[in-house]
Amino acid sequence: MNKKNLAIFTTLCFLIVIPYFVGDSIINALILMLIAALFAQAFNVLCGQAGMLSFGHAAYFGVGTFATIHAMNALDGAGLFPTPFLPLAGGVASLIIGIFAGWFSTKRSGAYFAMITLALAELLHALAPQLKGLFGGESGISAMRMPAFGFSFGSATEVYYLTLFWFILCVVLLYLFTRTPVGKLALGLRENKHRLEFLGYNTHYLSVFVFAVSALFSGIAGGLQALHLEAANYVILETHLSASVVLNSYIGGVSFFWGPALGAGIMTFFGSMVSDLTQSWLLYQGVIFVLVMMFIPKGLAGLLVQWIGLLKGLGYQRTVLPSFYTFLALVLSVSGFVFILESMRVILSSDYKELNKLTTDGEISAISVFNYQWQPDNILIWVVSLIITVIGLIILKVTVGLWHSLNEQNIRNRHQSDKVIDHE
Repeated sequence: MNKKNLAIFTTLCFLIVIPYFVGDSIINALILMLIAALFAQAFNVLCGQAGMLSFGHAAYFGVGTFATIHAMNALDGAGLFPTPFLPLAGGVASLIIGIFAGWFSTKRSGAYFAMITLALAELLHALAPQLKGLFGGESGISAMRMPAFGFSFGSATEVYYLTLFWFILCVVLLYLFTRTPVGKLALGLRENKHRLEFLGYNTHYLSVFVFAVSALFSGIAGGLQALHLEAANYVILETHLSASVVLNSYIGGVSFFWGPALGAGIMTFFGSMVSDLTQSWLLYQGVIFVLVMMFIPKGLAGLLVQWIGLLKGLGYQRTVLPSFYTFLALVLSVSGFVFILESMRVILSSDYKELNKLTTDGEISAISVFNYQWQPDNILIWVVSLIITVIGLIILKVTVGLWHSLNEQNIRNRHQSDKVIDHE
């Protein structure tokens, strides 16, 4: 077993056994991670594979969610299919809508394609409140998971394993799609569409097919969302979901097959955990995206692949110290930045301003940041926080230069090895 297969096997084992060691809240977060990862993988077929950036993919995720909810409520609540097969209803519905939308969207490319996808998604979102029979209006539509094949699907653990099954199945199918002739032609759409036309391929039909495949698996992800929440509201059609899948995919790295799943999983778990600690979690997500786009254009997957390449090429001894310095720099800079930002959020909040108005002695009220009470007029704490942040950034800058040197040395070693092999 090579290292790649070993990593896949280890990841699968981890996903299978983790429910036995965590509580229901973590299991629910893991379900959302798998759904987001599948949605990002489906989006990447269109964006990373075919080079078509969609700003309206929430439409197909939402259609899949509502189609699955209606399938759950069919036949007086017995369900159109047994519960494990219900996401297929979402996939089929999104496939049909995807063919229709893709036919019009793919007549243009680039920014025009992106704007058309956004307009179609906004059109569906605008129509949803009026179509109460389909989308349930303001209150949405609810349903209930029914027992099937000896499983009640009443616990979070059973829903998790059902979601994991669909996630693995769909990711395998998406990977196999990338290995087919059509999947390889999709790369031609990204690299040189005019070349494909010159060779005689109908690029419009090919683009519609890839768009439909992406919509199909987005709908299955939406169906899993319906099974998990047992409810759907037309809010799911808003642009924030389309924006999230774009951000998650690029943070993970659209150049790698598994990059979007990595980015979506990490950012979804980050949102689930951090949203309980601070109201500024969306700001942190935005900061992460900006930093990744500026300094890690290939995403977290590209960074991980580069680090593994250095580890293999230069050895553990040469990379352990830079890795430690990078970790230390991130801890210092993030700690100082978060402390300053959270302090500013509390000071600028309306509740804190009203609290200061009630004080009669003229003193500034203390603030609480992560259960730490301190006076905001204490200049020393501000200075220490700023110094910690600056020290972390300085160490990070030095470490980045060290990583560049190691990467150049690794490239030179590879060239020398290739020359030796050619000479022999």
